[in-house]
Amino acid sequence: MPSVNDPVNRPRILVAGGGYVGLYVALRLQKKVAAAGGIVTVVDPMPYMTYRPFLPEVAGGNLEGRHVTVPLHRTLRKAEFIQGSVVAVDHSGRRATVQLPGNEGTIEVRYVDIVMAAGATTRIFPIPGLAEKSVGIRTLEEAVALRSQVLERIEFASTAVDPAMRETALTFVVVGGGIGGIETLTEIEDLARSAIVTSASVKQEEARFVLVEAMARIMPEVTAEQAKWVVEHLRSRGIEVLLNTSLASVEGSTLKLISLPGRTPAQELEADTLIWTAGAQPNPVVRSTDLPFEPRGRVRVLPDLRVAGDEGIVENAWAAGDIAAVPDLTGNGLPDGTCVPNAQHALRQAKLLARNLWASRRGYPLQDYKHKNLGVVAGFGRWKGVANINLVGHIGLTGPLAWLTHRGYHGLAIPTMESKALVGLNLVSILLAGRATNARRPR
Repeated sequence: MPSVNDPVNRPRILVAGGGYVGLYVALRLQKKVAAAGGIVTVVDPMPYMTYRPFLPEVAGGNLEGRHVTVPLHRTLRKAEFIQGSVVAVDHSGRRATVQLPGNEGTIEVRYVDIVMAAGATTRIFPIPGLAEKSVGIRTLEEAVALRSQVLERIEFASTAVDPAMRETALTFVVVGGGIGGIETLTEIEDLARSAIVTSASVKQEEARFVLVEAMARIMPEVTAEQAKWVVEHLRSRGIEVLLNTSLASVEGSTLKLISLPGRTPAQELEADTLIWTAGAQPNPVVRSTDLPFEPRGRVRVLPDLRVAGDEGIVENAWAAGDIAAVPDLTGNGLPDGTCVPNAQHALRQAKLLARNLWASRRGYPLQDYKHKNLGVVAGFGRWKGVANINLVGHIGLTGPLAWLTHRGYHGLAIPTMESKALVGLNLVSILLAGRATNARRPR
């Protein structure tokens, strides 16, 4: 197996993953490490970082791919980027195995420090037919494909003679009532409604949108009162909300549902579009390392983001984000006492990790991660949304102001000034032009 060693044998910090954590860690460290004679190496299968909170808006035609992605090569000018996937880590030997794209094989990358930042992947439940039929919303490619599929199905329905085929084409189902699922469903509903306006043969009442959620309420990220408002808002738009309901199987275009908790048969739906947003899991690469991990498959870390096992600290190993079980010192995290896996925590953990890693090199004291959740913002299509803000007291918003808060927060949070400017210009263009209601390739 070929091995990657810097020509001048500079000590390497290997960052496994180029998402929120990986990008911000590299941004904070690249110049300092280079000036000290070292190198930061980022490994990711994609050549860009994707700002996932904006993917539903890409699916809805409100944002383009270039608005929500950050090119890693161009952004990390003082770092090294390898396009590929870390598939195994031998930390005791300070080496990682990287699978290159296509059929290019694997290489070995040697390092001094490693930062596990590979994030999470979609968790597909063992439901018959689900993997073959459903589309996710975790990548730019999935968001663009979903937008194209919605528009293509409307176009197909406009010429379909068979009423059953027409009804199936115009039925769109989302499984999962968290923020991602609600945002995705409302964005594609908004997109479809706009497209149907220009169709001479498809009527608005023919389009059917269904949300399937296994719990008794949606959006656990917001208050119960706001969640109730969201359900009422969805139903006011003609969206069917099926609570205490789960997907049992998928056979062709037939979706069989069951009622919970008794798992009794419920209704059947005929739909060409099934969007799965009901599960995520830590990147399984963790199980191909000699680093300690907990039952859910997340790397075990201390509050200062150093990896730690039963026998103490694992030297020169760090982790943060969705792949790490970061203790929540505020007491407002998950039931197991760890931080909620979201972008807000990932961005702040990344900045602290970079600071602590550099401090450890210089013998300075490390800081623990403790961050109070600032709240939740969600967009439901243009000028529609909900926000739960915890800055000074608690502020709950709905409607246009909540949507502007959503756009403003994420517009400021997205990395690089170029991306912030693109999102800001897009907000202005919304007032002047229509959305993208034609299928486009990512750019």
